[in-house]
This record gives sequence, C-alpha cells and structure tokens, in this order.
Amino acid sequence: MKTLYSKIAITTIVIMLISSLLSFFISNLYYQKTLKPLNDEKVTNIGLELVAFLNHHQQLNIDEYLHHIGDIGYQLYVTDGQNDHRFYGAEYRETNLPNTAVGQVLRGDIYHGISNFPITTFVTGFFANELKNSVGVQFEHGGHTYALFIRPDIKLLFSEMHIMFGWLLFGILVLSILFVLISTKYIVKPISKLNEATAIIADGRFGIQLNTSQKDEIGELSASFMKMARKLDKANEMRKEFISNISHDIQSPLSNIKGYLNLFKKKTLSAEERDYIHVVEGEVDRLSNLTNQLLLLSSIDTKKDLVNRSSFDISDQIKLVIKQNQWYLEEKGIMVSYALPPFQYTGDPSLLYSIWENLMTNAIKYSDENGEIDIRLEEKADSVHIHFQDDGIGLTNAEIERIFERLYRADISRNRAVKGTGLGLAIVQSIIELHDGKIFVESEKTKGTTFTIILPKNADL
Repeated sequence: MKTLYSKIAITTIVIMLISSLLSFFISNLYYQKTLKPLNDEKVTNIGLELVAFLNHHQQLNIDEYLHHIGDIGYQLYVTDGQNDHRFYGAEYRETNLPNTAVGQVLRGDIYHGISNFPITTFVTGFFANELKNSVGVQFEHGGHTYALFIRPDIKLLFSEMHIMFGWLLFGILVLSILFVLISTKYIVKPISKLNEATAIIADGRFGIQLNTSQKDEIGELSASFMKMARKLDKANEMRKEFISNISHDIQSPLSNIKGYLNLFKKKTLSAEERDYIHVVEGEVDRLSNLTNQLLLLSSIDTKKDLVNRSSFDISDQIKLVIKQNQWYLEEKGIMVSYALPPFQYTGDPSLLYSIWENLMTNAIKYSDENGEIDIRLEEKADSVHIHFQDDGIGLTNAEIERIFERLYRADISRNRAVKGTGLGLAIVQSIIELHDGKIFVESEKTKGTTFTIILPKNADL
C-alpha cells in the first residue's frame, strides 16, 4: 500500500525529473533553432570584417595581426590548402574539418560550421572546442589565397553560457511550480471532499457518497468516514423512531391521568389537596406539551406529510400571536411595539405560526416586568427579515452557541420557575431550515436579545 508520504515524495521527485528533462529539451530546442544560427551569423560577420581588413591592408604583417586577434579571444586556423597551416590563439581540442571544407572556402564560399554542427548535440555543443565548429572565409594576401577558420574562445562565451543556464534554471523553476500546483490539487482534492462531507454531516445529512477506491491513507479515511456516516444515519433514524414511539406511548397514560385529576376536582377536597392536584395537573400539561413538541420535531426531521404550501400574510400572523398573548403581556406589564407592513409569503402557515408563537412566548418569559418587546418586518430584494427584540435577561456567548440544541435551557438556575421544555428554539430552527431560511441571534447579558429570521422569497418547498 502506498502511503501518503511516499506518494507525495515520489510525485515531487518525478515532477523535478520531468521538469528538468523538459526544461533541458526546451533549452536545447532554443539553442538549435535560435541561438546557434545567431552565433554563426555573428562569427561570420566578424570573420568577414577581419578578412576585409586583411584584403585592404596588403602590406600588413599577417602573422602579427592574427596573433593579436588570437590574443584578444579568438581561435584561428589559416591554410592555403597545401603546405601552409597556421594556428593562432588558444588551441583547438580537435583539429578536425570536413574534407571539402578547405576547398569550399578557397573557392570563395563561406563555411558555416557553427550552424551545421550536429543537431543531435545538446546545448553543450555550443561550447565544443572543435575546428569544425567554426566559420570559414576566404582572403588574399601577398598574392596568395587563404582559408581562414575562426571561432570565439570559450572564455568569450561566458555571457551566452550564463543566458543558457539562466533559461534552463528558469524553465525548471516554472515547470516545477506548475506541475507541483497541479499534482497538489489532485492530492488535496479527496481531502477537500472529506471536508465538505464533514460539513454535510454536521448539518445532519448523512446520505453522502465518497470515493473510497484509493489505496492509501486518504482511501482508508474515506472508507472509515462512510462507515461512520452510515452508523450515524442508522442511529439518527433509531432516535427519531424512538422519540415518535415514546411520545405516542406517553400521551395515552397522560390523558388517563388528566381524566382522573378532573374526577378528583369534582369531589369535596381541602384547600391543600386542591393545591396538590393543581401542581400535578400543571406537570401533566407540561409533560404533554413536551411530548407534542417531540412529535413535531420528529415530523419535521422526517418531513413526512408536513409542509402544506399556501400564500398568506406573515404580518397578520404575527399580529394574531401578539393578540393571543395580550393577557400574558398585561400580566407582566410588557409593552409591545411593532412595524409589520403587509407581506404575502408562500409557505406552511401552521409551521410558521409556531415560529412566531415560540419567539413571542420566549420574549415574554425572559423579559423583566414592565419591559419592552419590538417586532419588525423588513422586505429585501430577495428575502424578508423578521426581528424579535426584547430587553430581558439576555444571553452569554456560550449560551448563544447552545440555545438551538434540543432540551437545552439557558441559565437554568435563574429560570427554574419559568415553564418550558427546551425544545421551542430547536423547533423554530428546524421549521426555518425547512423553508430554506436562516436564523441569527444577537444578545448581551442583562440587556436583551434579538432574533432575526431571514426567509427567502418564493421558497422552494
């Protein structure tokens, strides 16, 4: 099995080798197609200028002049094609020439040995210190015809060599970076998919598929992740089924208990006994409300026969919720202000009514006496924003992070007397998500809380 370490190591080494070979090939191609002909042309022009000077100055001592040319950085070979053979400047490593080269030059043609140097030779051929890797031109002096073969001394080619190696290194660098970026993206892609799958799992959706065909750590991790997702999905389904079944099973004995309590209330009882029955009845109602909310959450989770889409006015719904809680508001002396312009929305009226009812009762329960509640509806380009703001006890950052958890109640020690199940906000969030919306919370301890619901227009239900 290939480990991720070995895969990255081998990939990097292969990239470096391929980049080096490609860069060397490109540099050689540049040398063969561009630099070699240019160098041949440059040396040819130098040779033509040199022989033009010799032809024009017949009285010049040819040996002294050519020795001087050799001293300034050129390698020269002069021959008359018979017995006169002279070398000037640095020595040639090889004094080989094609058999026809001397005769060709003596007839007045130019010998282009640099441009015709074997094309199979790589970039190093540019610096080959061979006589055949030169330029040959004809000149006349003292009544004799000579062939002059010239090439720059290797020392003069340092600048060209620097350019060549500069291109070589630049090519290796660019190609290596390019291939590393491509290969890294390929290696990291499965990890990115795992990251996306993690977000999906965190959102409560377990029906994901990942490619587990890789035979490395990523493949093993993907396989383990899929196994975990299947187990979580199974556990989630069992949880939903358990909640649904237990809620149904609890409702029946609760109804019986409530019936018997009503029978007791008809009898002649002492004041103390009536207080006991009142407490038990309150706890039965609380437990009944809890099971009803659990059933609602279970239904929302499965989305079975739940969403009944129709058009209605959200503002009218919220005003109705305010009116129905008027007695509770007056009891605590809470003032309600609202700005609710008409707004037609397509969604499930009964479910959305549960949102406003939960947020309203929460605002009342956790507000101090003589407090204030402000409700606003704002229409945006592609959504509608509904704000529920109170000046009650507020929430800490730690509480805000948990308030949508099921059965969680913020600040239990202070609010033990406040009736509630800890499921209201979980229901609110589930219904909003069912309508493709979002809910945000802003709060500060002792200064109040603001819930903002954002529902998209024309929600696809």
